[in-house]
Amino acid sequence: MRFRPALLPLCLAALLPAGEVLAERGLQPQDLVALTRVSSPTLSPDGARLVFVERTVDLDGEGSGTALYLRDLRTRDARPPQRITPEGWSISAPTFSPDGGTLYFLSGRNGNQQLYAMPASGGEPRQLTDFALDIGSYRLSPDGSRIAFGAATFGDCAQASDGDVFACTKTRLDARTAGRTSGVIYDELFVRHWDTWNDGRRNRLHVAALPANGAAPLRTATVVSQALDGDVPSRPFGGAEDYAWAPDGSALVASVRVAGREEPWSTNFDLYRLDPSGRGEPVNLTADNPAWDAGPVFSADGGTLFYRAMKRPDFEADRYAIMSLDLASGKVQEIAPDWDRSPSRIAVSADGRSLFATAQDTGQYPLFRVDIASGEVTRLVDGGSVSSFDIAGDTLAVARNSMRTGDVIYTSDSAAQQLRAITPDASERLPDVRFGDYEQFSFRGWDGNTVHGYVVKPWNYREGEEYPVAFLIHGGPQGSFGDGWSYRWNPQTYAGQGWAVVMIDFHGSTGYGQEFTDAISQHWGDRPLEDLQKGWAAALRDYDFLDGDRACALGASYGGYMVNWIASQWNGPWKCFVNHNGVFDTRSMGLVTEELWFTEWEHGGTVYDKPEAYERFNPARHVGDWKVPMLVVAGQNDFRVPIDQSLSAFTALQRQGIPSKLLYFPDENHWVLKPHNSVLWHDTVNAWLRQHFGQ
Repeated sequence: MRFRPALLPLCLAALLPAGEVLAERGLQPQDLVALTRVSSPTLSPDGARLVFVERTVDLDGEGSGTALYLRDLRTRDARPPQRITPEGWSISAPTFSPDGGTLYFLSGRNGNQQLYAMPASGGEPRQLTDFALDIGSYRLSPDGSRIAFGAATFGDCAQASDGDVFACTKTRLDARTAGRTSGVIYDELFVRHWDTWNDGRRNRLHVAALPANGAAPLRTATVVSQALDGDVPSRPFGGAEDYAWAPDGSALVASVRVAGREEPWSTNFDLYRLDPSGRGEPVNLTADNPAWDAGPVFSADGGTLFYRAMKRPDFEADRYAIMSLDLASGKVQEIAPDWDRSPSRIAVSADGRSLFATAQDTGQYPLFRVDIASGEVTRLVDGGSVSSFDIAGDTLAVARNSMRTGDVIYTSDSAAQQLRAITPDASERLPDVRFGDYEQFSFRGWDGNTVHGYVVKPWNYREGEEYPVAFLIHGGPQGSFGDGWSYRWNPQTYAGQGWAVVMIDFHGSTGYGQEFTDAISQHWGDRPLEDLQKGWAAALRDYDFLDGDRACALGASYGGYMVNWIASQWNGPWKCFVNHNGVFDTRSMGLVTEELWFTEWEHGGTVYDKPEAYERFNPARHVGDWKVPMLVVAGQNDFRVPIDQSLSAFTALQRQGIPSKLLYFPDENHWVLKPHNSVLWHDTVNAWLRQHFGQ
């Protein structure tokens, strides 16, 4: 692959009057945070209209908002999409009615997040629900008469005398806040999850008939997952993809983990058939698989259920296989068993003969078509990363991004013959910004295997000059720094400072086959470290603009762990480190994190069964060898890698007199999400690197 040239600024410069020069600069943190974002491409049933969500951030006004935009795909003019929702609303999850005439969406306009409807061509929204609690996600029934939705409630509130489980739950939550005591007693895990303490509620699936025009908004609904002691959708990141209506509306199928006290160390999600009336008993459709079953999707006739399934229990990064379940016979079959990739989402084509699927593949995230009968896999949308997509008849809509574009909405026919951009990319939104060119490279890593990485040039690159290097280490550890756009770890923000960037997809990374991903488990400190060392050497050998004497290593989560590890095992090349919410003490991490299956799989057992495995690559044992200056970042509400890990690293640095700083966020979790906090994060990290680059 050749470096991708920054053509747009040059083209714009050519259009300027003689004597005028377009000012150019690199991408700055404020640019990244304030950049307009687009998502959720949603097609009308006939494929003639496209709706998507646009998010804007006003850093000066202390706020942000989302709106729905509509594009009529039948016109071929250059008219931009039109905003169809009012100013000042926060909107998500658009869905067309079956006839395409009505558009549904969620909004917190009046306090709680509720369901609204409006004419699909625009008009005044009408509130359809007025529950005492937020609707977390929803799915419209195939005939458009009902909704299934998730909301967090107390189980015994299902017996409330007035039938209002939401008001019952809200009253109990309010009473806790108003009480004189604050102590909470737990008798099992989860005590806390991701960034929230457990208050005794479950996400439960509900069904309600939509009110007629002119009728009052709904206040009550039927609980349909009451008999299952599990969250629907799953926590912390589950959504509407966790459940689906049967085409005739007679049933719902949901992915649920019913594990009792073993929930924190179990990944056994099963697909349950639920009665929308709430009267029938749940039926487990995938009881034979003790691992993760997810993402149910029905065939058009309702006879087949497609879904994704892992095969190994208690492993969250196993390969998802595409499965088909014949609901009449109960026969289960894997589709494309030889395809060594792990799809994140599937959808059925209009003719029912194939599936569309997104999956990581060699540093990218394409959209594929999978032939159901033969298992043949065809790459449809290549280059960069497809973050979401929708299919309606012969029309395809995708949100795709790359390391230089941000998300862009495209449409095409379902064969993806030619993509048509509906929204501008980052270069068009920021015409005075020049992005760093980049390319993928490869080398021989651990065990002689091919390992890939990316190198990014600084925005102001000139032939023959050398530039400081930000060496980014991804988290997961089963993750990837590929050709995609991120609002948290974006290499262009470092290129925008005039620095080069190197990223290595070491053993354990996703998108290179399951064997490659598996290689990191029980080997956190050796195989990936060898890849990082060999990748760094290969980059210095092949790219003469990298200044190996001015380089800092940065990482978060597992990437932060690796920063802590190389601080003692490979500290020679580095002028500084940045450790964001990184694992410091693997033994402590095994008992203080919330999802125990993660540490127990990664280290081959529990802390008490396999203590030597937890100590083998434990950074805490080697802090006496630390000497490189380190910036530590910590979020108070990070329960995945809790704050004690970051505080321990900072204390070890301070106690030894090693130059160090702690950036602490009392209101952030594992990620830094608030716009102004994000700017502060970037500014602090960049200042730290600049200091140690001698700039």
